[in-house]
Amino acid sequence: MSENEYISVTQFAQKFGKDVGNVRKLIKDGRIPAIKIGNQWAIPADAEPPADKRVKSGEYRNWRKKKDSSEEDR
Repeated sequence: MSENEYISVTQFAQKFGKDVGNVRKLIKDGRIPAIKIGNQWAIPADAEPPADKRVKSGEYRNWRKKKDSSEEDR
């Protein structure tokens, strides 16, 4: 793609299945490259969404539950 091709926040959100508000927050945080044209954000057409930083392993599942005394002895 040409370096002059840009898409709107709405088009980016639809392309990658994201929420428009979340895309704007990622732009504000600097995780998605974008430029401001008037009062609209323009995202390069070849930009990719940032990596998902959520923990998906289940490692923190049930972290609020108190451990049994038998588990503490291990």
